[in-house]
Amino acid sequence: MTPDDRFDHLVALSDGHGLFEHAEGLVPRPEHGYCTDDNARLLALTSLQRDAGAPHRLGRLALHFLSEAQGSDGRCRNRMDASGRWTDQPGTEDCWGRSLWGLGWAAVHHENPAFRHCAQRMFDNGASQRSPWSRAMAFAAVGAADVLIVDRDNERARSLLHDAVEVIGVAPSEGPWRWPEPRLRYANATLAEAMIAAGAALDSPAHLDQGLTMLRWLLDLETAGGHLSVTGTSGRGRGDDGPQFDQQSIEVAAMADACWRALTVTGDDEWRRGIVAATAWFHGENDAGLVMFDVVSQGGYDGLHADRVNLNQGAESTLAYVSTMHRAAGLELPA
Repeated sequence: MTPDDRFDHLVALSDGHGLFEHAEGLVPRPEHGYCTDDNARLLALTSLQRDAGAPHRLGRLALHFLSEAQGSDGRCRNRMDASGRWTDQPGTEDCWGRSLWGLGWAAVHHENPAFRHCAQRMFDNGASQRSPWSRAMAFAAVGAADVLIVDRDNERARSLLHDAVEVIGVAPSEGPWRWPEPRLRYANATLAEAMIAAGAALDSPAHLDQGLTMLRWLLDLETAGGHLSVTGTSGRGRGDDGPQFDQQSIEVAAMADACWRALTVTGDDEWRRGIVAATAWFHGENDAGLVMFDVVSQGGYDGLHADRVNLNQGAESTLAYVSTMHRAAGLELPA
């Protein structure tokens, strides 16, 4: 299998507007429309690929979708219906943060300089806004940290990072619950990744140490029986036992991304175990012992239950699978 083959299902899930959100099995469901969240993930993923073939086409589709989603003041819409009409108003919810994540990555990593320039301009526009929600700010912070890698004088990215760590909050330095929230919810590893990225970009050892501590605690908590056992859709609080269902592929991909960030920043090989565990989760080393992707279509399955998988292959789960395999390939792990 070539790297481009992993994009086959994402190509099937897209049309001239963008990436469809849902599928029934492997069949796209255009009637459910599109969302910025998924197209932002698509932009981030394709920006790490060679600018040819499917990633070339999908990357430009995603960038155009985000350009249409972003308002002149930097806020962002999320929902587009099957006819190409936006059905919500611009805001600073998760879609705003995810768009800045995708745009930041594209501005730094994409091969094409004109593409990078366009993404940078859109990032700067969106970075003028702020969100009261920790996940949205964490997504945005990951993009902002990458921007600072190549543009240390970008004050919008720097200011956004400072504000993001304030919104995420401080995790307890002692005790059994080493997390800044009373309950784990979704995209948990991204909060840790944002702190790690901010600590590195802002030359702040305190934030870096907090992020690494958060990630180490989360990885230990979500490892059971030698495999990854991520927080389920209902969340997890103090004293809640696992395994929890249903488990979402996006949680596994967030863990792979966060461990990749920690490995990149610290050079410490201990973080390979998180990427290895995330890859293995898709291949059946999980609480149900079931493979979480379609080996033919390369689509990711939408959820893991105690005794079965949700066989629908929507955009979010497929992007989660493909991005996790990309992390594994980057470390020359079996994928």
